[in-house]
Formats: sequence, structure tokens, C-alpha cells
Amino acid sequence: MPDSNAGRALYAEHQGTYVLKLAGDIRAPICATLDSFVESMFCDVKLRSILVDLSETTLIDSTALGLIAKIAVHTRKRFQEKPVIISTRPDITRILDSMGLEQVFDIVQEASVISHAMNEVPVERCVESSACQKVLEAHRVLMSLNEKNHETFKEVVAALEFDQFDDAVNGATDCCGGDSGDSSVLSNARKHVG
Repeated sequence: MPDSNAGRALYAEHQGTYVLKLAGDIRAPICATLDSFVESMFCDVKLRSILVDLSETTLIDSTALGLIAKIAVHTRKRFQEKPVIISTRPDITRILDSMGLEQVFDIVQEASVISHAMNEVPVERCVESSACQKVLEAHRVLMSLNEKNHETFKEVVAALEFDQFDDAVNGATDCCGGDSGDSSVLSNARKHVG
């Protein structure tokens, strides 16, 4: 029986406005799907604005937060404006604020009134060889947002970089994390930082 709280990514697009809705537990295994969608969204020449709906998100890890932050970075470069996040759950809003995402997003704490039909984001299989790179990139984006994040994630990023080097030398990869999200990545990273 599938986990009813498993992460899902849905989207809608209307006249260049994209809505990305993340529901359930949003963790590292869904990040290949999210990253692929974000990249394709920014390749759309009709793109005008982005709204990220977290009203049904029950848990979100740092890798997913980094990918969401990537949306803000690309939006700022392309349009010189902030994208919008809908976050109606106080616990999720606290996480967003603690990572400094209120600096790069307009965070709205009201329920969504989106009436367009939502489509499933096409699922990208989490491939070990690229998963480590996506986790590393997401944490680098989080680090770039502010000094607090830089201090919080610098050892994790250093350990992930070391793991990538070590894996390249030894021909091993162990980064996707399966259903456990970032836990195998971060526990592997922690063994290198003490």
C-alpha cells in the first residue's frame, strides 16, 4: 500500500504563470523530479511568474528547501522580482523563515484560491550518480542565502564534496537516500565532519 503522506509534486500553468504545489513529505528522493521540472520551467520562454504552494506540505527537508530557493535565485536573475510561496501551516512557515526564504520569496499565509486543474509533475527516477550532485547543489544554494545558512551547512557541503571525491576515486555512490530522505546523505556527511 502506498504511503498516503509520500511527497507529490503537482503543477499548473496559465498564461506564463506557473503554480508548483508540493504535498506530503517533500524529501530528497523527490528532488530529481523537482529539479528537472524547475529546469524545464525556466526554459519556457512564456514564463512570467511562479507561485509555490506549500499549503499541503507536511514535512520538507533541506534539499527540497534548496531547490525551492533555486527558484527564487533564477526568478530574481530573470525578472528582478520575488516569486510567491503559499504556506498556511505555521510549522512549515517557521522552517521557511529559519532558512531565510522570506528574504527571497513573498510568503503568503492564506489559503490558495487556485482553480486550474493540477497535473502531476513527471516523475524522474532518483539516480545515485546525479542525486549527490543535486543534494550538494541544493545545499550550496541555501548557503548562499545568508550567513546563518552558510555556517549551518558549510560542514555538510564539505562532507558531501569529500564524498563525491571519495566516490569518484572508489567508484561507489550512496547518496539518493531512498525513503529516508537526506538521512543517509547527512549521516554519511557527518562521519566526515566528526
